[in-house]
Amino acid sequence: MNAKQAAGQPALQQTLSTFQLWGIAVGLVISGEYFGWSYGWASAGTLGFTITALFIAAMYTTFIFSFTELTTSIPHAGGPFAYSKRAFGPTGGYLAGAATLIEFVFAPPAIALAIGAYLNVQFPEINPKLAAVGAYAVFMTLNIVGVQVAATFELLMALLAIFELLVFMGVVAPGFSITNFTKGGWSGQDVFTTAAIPGMFAAIPFAIWFFLAIEGVAMAAEEAKDPRRSIPIAYITGIITLVLLAIGVMAFAGGAGDWTKLANINDPLPQAMKMIVGEHSGWLHMLVWLGLFGLIASFHGIILGYSRQIYALAREAYLPPALAKIHPRFKTPHRAILAGGAVGIAAIFSDELIKIGGQTLTANIVTMSVFGAITMYILSMLSLFKLRRAEPDMVRPFRAPFYPVFPAIALAGAVVCLVTMIYYNPLVFCLFAAFLAAGYVYFLATKDSRALHAAPTTTPIEGV
Repeated sequence: MNAKQAAGQPALQQTLSTFQLWGIAVGLVISGEYFGWSYGWASAGTLGFTITALFIAAMYTTFIFSFTELTTSIPHAGGPFAYSKRAFGPTGGYLAGAATLIEFVFAPPAIALAIGAYLNVQFPEINPKLAAVGAYAVFMTLNIVGVQVAATFELLMALLAIFELLVFMGVVAPGFSITNFTKGGWSGQDVFTTAAIPGMFAAIPFAIWFFLAIEGVAMAAEEAKDPRRSIPIAYITGIITLVLLAIGVMAFAGGAGDWTKLANINDPLPQAMKMIVGEHSGWLHMLVWLGLFGLIASFHGIILGYSRQIYALAREAYLPPALAKIHPRFKTPHRAILAGGAVGIAAIFSDELIKIGGQTLTANIVTMSVFGAITMYILSMLSLFKLRRAEPDMVRPFRAPFYPVFPAIALAGAVVCLVTMIYYNPLVFCLFAAFLAAGYVYFLATKDSRALHAAPTTTPIEGV
C-alpha cells in the first residue's frame, strides 16, 4: 500500500486489463501512421526513408524488450523518471522525467493540429488551430472523468484506427505501383548515391514518429491490475502491431502515385487515396472521418501519459506539489491533465517560437517531442545497465532477452539518433536544452521541498 492510500487520501486505481493496456500501447502511437512520417520523404525519398524506418524499427523493438524489464520491475506512474532516479539518484530522475515530459507534452499539439487539418478537409471554413483547441477541451475532459472510461475509449479508438488503416491499404492496393514508390526514391534520384545518406539521417525524427510514445504504457503501471504479467504482453504485441502497420501504410501510400505531393502535408493518407479513387469518392470521405480515430487514439492516450508523468513528478516535488492532487470523485490527476493541456495549447499558437529552421510548425513540434524521447531512451537503457550491476537481486518479472545485446543495440541506436538530430536541428535542440536548463534551475531551487514531499519510487503498488 502506498503512502497516500495509507493516509486515506485519493490515489490512482488499479483497474486496467491486459487488453486495455495493449489498446493504450497501440493507441498512443497509431496517429504516427497517419501523418508526420511523410515529412521524412521530403529529405530522404521513399527508398532512403525506408532504410531509416527499418533502422528505427530495429531500435524500438530492442528498446521495448529491454524497457519492459524496467517497467515490470519498477511499476510506477513516473515510468522513466522512477527508473533513472533509482539508478542515478535525484539528478538522473530529473533528467529522465523532464525529457519524458517534453516528449509527452509536445506530441499532443502536433496531433491536435493534424486533427484540425483532417477536419479542414471536410469543412474548409474551420480554423485548424481552433479545432485543435477544441480537441484538447473534449479529451482532457474525458481523461478527467476516469481512467477506466478513458482506457476503454482508447481501446475502441485503437481498434477502429487499425480497421481504417487496413481499409486504406485495401482501397489503394489496386492502383499500387512499385514504380511510383521507387521513382526518385533516393532523395529525388532513381539510383542510390552517397548524396542520399545525409537525407536518410535527417529523416530520423520522422521515422521515430512511427513509434513515438509507445513507452507511455509504463505510466499506466500503477493502474494495471497485474503489471508484471500484462505489461510485457501489451508492449510486445503492441510493437509487432505497429511495425507491421508502419510498413504497410508507407508502402501503399508511396505506391499510389506521385509521392512527392505527400511529403510535406499533415494528411498524406487521404491525399494518397485521392490519387486512386478521385476527389469525390465515398471512400475518400470515409477515410477522412475514420482517419480521425487514429489521431484521436494517440491524442487521447498521450494526454493520459503526460498527466501521469506530471502527477508523478509533482508527487515528489520535482514539479509544484499542487499538480499531484487526485480528483476525489474520479480518482484522476485532474490538475496535471489541465496543466499539460495549457502548455500544449500555447505551443499550437507559438508559431514565431517553434516555427524555426525553415520547417513547418508541425515538423518542429514533432522534432521537439522526439528530442525528449531519445534523451529518455538513452537514460532508460543506461539505467537498465546500472541496475543490473548495482541491484542484481532485484525482482525482475520480465528480463530483457539477449542481454546485454538488445539494450546495447537500443542504446547505440538512440545515441546515433540524438547526435544526428542535433546536427540537423540545432535550433530546435537549443530550445530543448533551454527547457531542460530552466527546469534544472527549478530542480535546484526546490531541493528542500523535495526532502519533505519525497515518496518512495520502488514499491508504489500494493503487493509489489
